[in-house]
Amino acid sequence: MKITAIVQARMGSVRFPGKVMKPILGRPLIELLLRRLSKARTIDQILLATSEDPQNQPLADLVRHLGYDVFQGSESDVLDRFHKAAIPHHPDVVVRITGDCPLIDPEVVDAVVQTFLLGGKDYVSNVAPPTFPDGLDCEVFSFRALERAAAEATDPAHREHVTPYLRESGHFATSNVASETDCSQERWTVDDPLDIEVVTSVFTHFSPRTDFGWKEIMALNEAKPERFAANCGIHRNEGVKLGTGQKLWKRAKKTISGGNMLLSKRPEMFLPEQWPSYFSKAKGCKVWDLDGKEYTDMSIMGIGTNILGYGHPEVDEAVMRTVQAGNMSTLNCPEEVSLAERLVAMHPWADMVRFARSGGEANAIAIRIARAATGKDKVAVCGYHGWHDWYLSANLGDDKSLDGHLLPGLEPNGVPRNLRGTVFPFNYNNFTELEALVNAHDIGVIKMEVVRNKGPEDNFLHKVRQLATDRGIVLIFDECTSGFRETFGGLHKLYGVEPDMAMFGKALGNGYAITATIGRRAIMEAAQSTFISSTFWTERIGPAAALKTLDVMERSKAWELITQTGSSIRARWQELADKHSLKIEHWGLPALTGFTFQSPSALAYKTLITQEMLAKGFLAGNCVYVCTEHKSNVVDGFFEALDPVFGLIKECEDGRNVFSLLHGPVCHGGFRRLN
Repeated sequence: MKITAIVQARMGSVRFPGKVMKPILGRPLIELLLRRLSKARTIDQILLATSEDPQNQPLADLVRHLGYDVFQGSESDVLDRFHKAAIPHHPDVVVRITGDCPLIDPEVVDAVVQTFLLGGKDYVSNVAPPTFPDGLDCEVFSFRALERAAAEATDPAHREHVTPYLRESGHFATSNVASETDCSQERWTVDDPLDIEVVTSVFTHFSPRTDFGWKEIMALNEAKPERFAANCGIHRNEGVKLGTGQKLWKRAKKTISGGNMLLSKRPEMFLPEQWPSYFSKAKGCKVWDLDGKEYTDMSIMGIGTNILGYGHPEVDEAVMRTVQAGNMSTLNCPEEVSLAERLVAMHPWADMVRFARSGGEANAIAIRIARAATGKDKVAVCGYHGWHDWYLSANLGDDKSLDGHLLPGLEPNGVPRNLRGTVFPFNYNNFTELEALVNAHDIGVIKMEVVRNKGPEDNFLHKVRQLATDRGIVLIFDECTSGFRETFGGLHKLYGVEPDMAMFGKALGNGYAITATIGRRAIMEAAQSTFISSTFWTERIGPAAALKTLDVMERSKAWELITQTGSSIRARWQELADKHSLKIEHWGLPALTGFTFQSPSALAYKTLITQEMLAKGFLAGNCVYVCTEHKSNVVDGFFEALDPVFGLIKECEDGRNVFSLLHGPVCHGGFRRLN
């Protein structure tokens, strides 16, 4: 019998890119693996199966230089790659070794091969179940079994990982080789930068020898366990269990502070250890993850940025024309003038505009201009207004001041202490509280969200407007989130209250970065008495996208569509709650609708919804940011899938342990919502 060992390796590992070429005592990892594997007495031939992606060329060149054959095939269909690698060499038996196992032991490989040669089995391994240390994995199977698997397997997981079909389909006779002692908790593979520390420590100890056996390594582990401590927190086969997005998230947290740029998009806010984390494409209300899985987004739709859905053809076409014509130059883009005129026309009380590219920037711009106009430093705020120093300074005196407005207990570390006493929060619909602040402090600016989950009561907005007018205070409405959700423009138009300034963002560019601060001329001209300027506020894509977005929204009356859909979603949530005898509380605008279970386990229930709905192909939780692509058939499918999840939650309310149903930790609480 001809026995061929195929080493499966590539440079594009999501968790640890280029790991197979990482140097260990001056030699590439793959070279050490091949050197050790070549000592196996039962193997007639060794070859490498890698991907045809150009990034694997240095790997292929090195292995060929070392004297081994190399096959380059499909990046994603590894079963096909493996099968085609074997065909030209006509093996009777194939041994599969992964390229992240530099401590592979030839005696272990020989033991598995010899068990296979005893006959009667199509597949023999030492991994089902594993009892050897992770990193000594060996699988042996007949070429005929490999050929059949390549022809029959259709599940993407079976084609990505080569051998699951042989183990799981029931079509093959299988067997396992076990260690005398269960050592499966030991981790000697390389799938994470921490792993390379452990493996390097082992090679360093035995240097210059490279032919040491696995039992010698175990003896070293017992004598000097500190050499093996670096990667002890990583679970066996974690890379196989995690999706590509979760693997990338683990990498991101090592090199990006916080993991990403936006708290609201961190996986821990949705489904820790299970959320797809990254997308490959998005269209309408559909999102595809890095593994090509399709989801219907019944969640936050890009944090509310896409009223018209992802990738709206007219908006994207306008952007592409802009890209082709040039996005930046020494001269200014004319679109910003047209956009300014458009925004002023739909808000007759306003005269002038300043543009930026994010909501936090727009809020900071508005505060700077308002302070310049009034000559006063102190600001009263209600709602969430970004991350800048001026806002977080409210927590300098009391780190709970903003608890009702953003994350409870958020610490203002890094905010200059001398800003203490410049910003004073007040609660929505509590006019007495605001009036007391104005009486006690020399307030120059009132900044607030038009609606804070529930609408104004007892003419609250009108009273605030009158107070600002009487005291010469600049009133600013933060409409970065609420704008264009219920009216064509600011939500304040619905209530007949005109501010002195307002900011718009999120929906204004349908996914492209553009924010606007509008205001009365007497106030906005104060911008010339201070310094507000930024290079990328002059790029062209944002204004071009906003102009076309406004065209489409106006033509389709998008705000009416999403309000109607959101109201329907809210009503159907209530119907489900009533059906299953659950108590929920609703919050948010109709187009930004959400609910909370009235239960001590509310956060666990939210996590359960996300977990169960993800398995059914939905990105979902306890809120929906509605877009025009949430058609009736999409909403119907969502509620059909959600109904049995509410049933599970009812079982938990009646005594079933919700944590027994969760596959991972409970999600983080996120931004707090108060009435």
